[in-house]
Amino acid sequence: MLAVVVTAASVQDRDGARQLLRHLPGHCKKLRTIWVDGGYSGRLVDWVAQRFRFVLTVVLRPKERRGFVLLPRRWVVEQTFGWLNHSRRLSKDYERLMSSSEAWIYLAMIRLMANRLV
Repeated sequence: MLAVVVTAASVQDRDGARQLLRHLPGHCKKLRTIWVDGGYSGRLVDWVAQRFRFVLTVVLRPKERRGFVLLPRRWVVEQTFGWLNHSRRLSKDYERLMSSSEAWIYLAMIRLMANRLV
């Protein structure tokens, strides 16, 4: 996990993505592509193209298909959420401060990575 930004529920996904991308550390020089769903399309893609080296690639569901459709690279996000849900503290939002929520997410990922090293 490169960066975490927790926002209020009233913040639009595209606005939250801008906040997140501003917090990306400078050592992400090898980052070239970020896959996003249709909620992030529009002006955000142009904004990223002007300011960063990487590209936002929007993965859309085919319009002619109905029901469940396996989207490319979508499983990576869902798998990460599944790993995070193993932490009891993250199952509900117990924190009052957004910085506390961000810290618990980092701690959950540190625990996950430490367990994989063993």
